[in-house]
Amino acid sequence: MNRRFGVLLFSSRVVDYERIKAIGPDRAAAEWLLRCGAKVRFLGFERWHHDYNALPTGPLDRYKIQGIDATESCIMYRGFDHLDGLQHLEEVKLIRCVYIEDGCLERLSSTEVLQSTLSSLEVVSCGNVSDKGLIALHKLGNLQRLVLSDLPGVKDRDQTLERLKTALPKLDITVDL
Repeated sequence: MNRRFGVLLFSSRVVDYERIKAIGPDRAAAEWLLRCGAKVRFLGFERWHHDYNALPTGPLDRYKIQGIDATESCIMYRGFDHLDGLQHLEEVKLIRCVYIEDGCLERLSSTEVLQSTLSSLEVVSCGNVSDKGLIALHKLGNLQRLVLSDLPGVKDRDQTLERLKTALPKLDITVDL
C-alpha cells in the first residue's frame, strides 16, 4: 500500500473533537462519513450527498443528518464518536462494510440520542458482525425496521432474533442469514 494513502486513510478515521466543537456534530460527522466513502442525507432533503467537496455551505446548524448510507465504505469503530451529537438520525445502512464489527453496533446502540431517533437499520454482508452485536441493538427503543442479511458471524440466529423481538415488539425484522 502507498504510504501516503495509508496515512490519509488512517487520519480520516481519527475523531477530531476540536473540529466537532467548532463546526458542530452534523457537519463533522458528514465530513468523516464522506471521507470514508459513505453518503449522507440531510433532514428536509431527498438527495444523498456523496461528494465531500460538494457538501452544502451556509449556517452550520441548517444541515442535520437524517440518513447514513455506508455501503462499501471504510467506516469503523474508531470514528463512531462522530455520531454522538446527531439529533435527527433515523436511518443507517451498513452494507458490505468490511470494518463493521460487534463493537460498532454496540457503540451505535449505546448512543443515547440514537436510542430515541434511529428507526431503520440495515446490516448486510458485514462479516465481522455476530450474535453479540445484533443483541446489542435491543437498546434502540425507536427501531421499527431491521434488515439483516449475509452475516456469517451469526451462529444462533433463532435465539438472537427472539431476543430482539422480545425487547422490541414493534420491530419489523427482515432476515436472510
